[in-house]
Amino acid sequence: MANNRSAAANVTLVLVTLIGIFLVGFLIFGKPASAPSGAPFPTKGSPSEILQMLKDGNERFSAGTSTYPHGDPARIGLADTSDQGNYAYATVLSCSDSRVPVELIFDAGIMDLFVVRVAGNVCDTDEIGSIEYGLAHVKTPVLVVLGHTRCGAVTAVSQAMGGHGDKLERNIPPLVDTIVPAVKRAMEQHQDLHGDAIVPFAIEENVWQAVEDLFMNSPAVRDLHKSGKVLVTGAIYDLATGKVSWLPQDKIGDILQRAEASPDKETEPFAN
Repeated sequence: MANNRSAAANVTLVLVTLIGIFLVGFLIFGKPASAPSGAPFPTKGSPSEILQMLKDGNERFSAGTSTYPHGDPARIGLADTSDQGNYAYATVLSCSDSRVPVELIFDAGIMDLFVVRVAGNVCDTDEIGSIEYGLAHVKTPVLVVLGHTRCGAVTAVSQAMGGHGDKLERNIPPLVDTIVPAVKRAMEQHQDLHGDAIVPFAIEENVWQAVEDLFMNSPAVRDLHKSGKVLVTGAIYDLATGKVSWLPQDKIGDILQRAEASPDKETEPFAN
């Protein structure tokens, strides 16, 4: 009888230990893969709250007071067991330039940002598809179209249009062809400027061009922005200071209105 009680006590101890290990693992690493899909997750916040988070993160980065969040072993483990859609709070279209480390400049970490990087932060088919995934499936409430000072792609297009650019490899012109309208507008608006003096203005126009290309070709993004579920915004990162300058939000509305009025806009949000 004593042996039976001892065996039962041992089984109980094992069960309690296993439950304890499960609970500790849950607290450290988050929801295990087999946990119910309805388990609670951190809320992301409204688009305006998320935008303020991005602004605050950049303030810390540019001031040299970054906190470097969500890079610890617990977060790494969580990334393996959880859906990024429960955590990522912003999608960022950025340039591939090594001087623009997106997570760092917003003081963000693993599973915080859904980043689409391409030379010149252009918005063509691949980038638009990636953005649609970030907004509609990862469910990030904010999209930032992020240009940066001294952008090599915009500079190359500006120089080529001025007749003194370098020879480009065969696959680069189709990559940056959407930058051409932005440079043309900058030249038209600043006819007194020549050479590289036009580049800073072309960089801003290139952000607006990316937004226009996105709205023209993605009914899904237009609808998400119009419904208030997603905030689309433009910004420019300053390589010299580390600061992000946020562009006027009303310009986004103007571009959306033009896209909505255009007979050339895409109207079917889903693939066949």
